Amino acid sequence: MKTKLSIFLFSLLVFVGNAQTQDSISASKSQNKLLYKQLIAPVALVTTGALLLNSKLNDDLQSNANRFFGKDFHTSVDDFIPFVPVAQIYFGKTFGFKPMNDFQHQTINIVLANAINGIAVYAMKNAVGAERPDQSDNLSFPSGHTAMAFTNASLLYYEYKDSNLWYASSGFLFATATGILRIANNKHYTSDVLAGAGIGLASGLIVSYWNPFKSVTFGKKNKTTAYVFPQIGSQIGMGALIQLN
Repeated sequence: MKTKLSIFLFSLLVFVGNAQTQDSISASKSQNKLLYKQLIAPVALVTTGALLLNSKLNDDLQSNANRFFGKDFHTSVDDFIPFVPVAQIYFGKTFGFKPMNDFQHQTINIVLANAINGIAVYAMKNAVGAERPDQSDNLSFPSGHTAMAFTNASLLYYEYKDSNLWYASSGFLFATATGILRIANNKHYTSDVLAGAGIGLASGLIVSYWNPFKSVTFGKKNKTTAYVFPQIGSQIGMGALIQLN
């Protein structure tokens, strides 16, 4: 049962990430526009999470996770790995991969996508008011860590999918690991993680295709400095400092 639980969680999230990848590849072959079928995976994840919420299956999955990882299991790794895809976005060019956007537009997309994700997660957490498995508060649904991880993984994918598909898709491994560790830490139910993954995928997808500031140019005379940094505490997030000279 322990092995089945791990395989189920990992396979489900990786399957959805792969499905999103395949839909995006077929879409990009036709035209670089957002198609409705690319939203199937995010909608399916959020819907599945909502259906699992407050169900016996959700409780059983959590109980099995506690037995598998141990009730005293704790790691802070899940506070940091959601930001790995952000580093990959910035350093991909160093590794010889061609990004879709320059540094400034990458930063804008990261900030905008995480802002959309943050607003959606905050609104849902407060509207649903689901209690966490460890009973620490009533902000369990959806998982903010998982949502952020999948937001950044989606941005990484759309940034490099035309240059190196393996590198572009690697962020989903970190995002999946984040979701699993949130369950292992007894901070979230499976329902929370699935919904968070869906919100994150949608946030990254929409901003990558919408790209509202794509037409904005940054010339040599108008130097722009941008810093994106993680914010880690009771809730994780991202901050940005943008200086226009």
